[in-house]
Amino acid sequence: MNEASLELICHEIASQLVDAGRVLFITGAGVSADSGLPTYRGVSGLYNSETTEDGLPIEEAMSGGCFAEHPEITWKYLAQIQHNCEGVKPNAAHYVIAELEKRVEVVVLTQNVDGLHTAAGSTNVIEIHGTLRERFCPKCGTEARADDPEVPPRCAVCGAIVRPKVVLFNEVLPEAALQRFTEECQRGFGMVFIVGTSAVFPYIVEPVIQALDAGVMTVEINPAITQLSNHVDCHIPVGAADTLACLYEAVFEGEE
Repeated sequence: MNEASLELICHEIASQLVDAGRVLFITGAGVSADSGLPTYRGVSGLYNSETTEDGLPIEEAMSGGCFAEHPEITWKYLAQIQHNCEGVKPNAAHYVIAELEKRVEVVVLTQNVDGLHTAAGSTNVIEIHGTLRERFCPKCGTEARADDPEVPPRCAVCGAIVRPKVVLFNEVLPEAALQRFTEECQRGFGMVFIVGTSAVFPYIVEPVIQALDAGVMTVEINPAITQLSNHVDCHIPVGAADTLACLYEAVFEGEE
């Protein structure tokens, strides 16, 4: 898609967005790609090889079961992910989503655990996979330092190995986050964006299907084709930062 075509589409979307009232952004690793974070597998994306150096698939090494039996293995890769996120700043995509709160009510449902939406200023963010910014002890429940460099880190109270508040493979999604999202969906949205995610999980697909059934405009921003691409009202095959920067210009055109 050339620049002129992108600008035209963004102007058409902007004209509807300002009248939408409430807008849902469902975001995945592609939103953080221009911040330097990878978009491939793992929690927030770090691995695309078949196995880790421990001979396990990353899905197994970073599973709840592995953490219970061999937390030192899980922490080896959690530490790599956390190191990868250190010093990373929000990019244009994060800032535009936050700035749109000046025009409409914005709800962000993100798969990312990097905290960049909040850092950019978004005020209603549901981190469905949790966050690396907080840790706790699964044995005694004590909150733990998120900046403890020890690997694996241990609880200052009972000495057990602590963990970040992220959803590992084969673990259920946090009930509080799911409840928040359910309540937001019940209030309805005037437009739904799916940005930088392969959209394979039911909690992503279902609100999009509901929006389509209700005649609510749906926009997918992703260079790749996903299972939703042929169903949404508009699929923009361009990266998140470039597309949302263009959308910002269209929404705030003429303002300083």
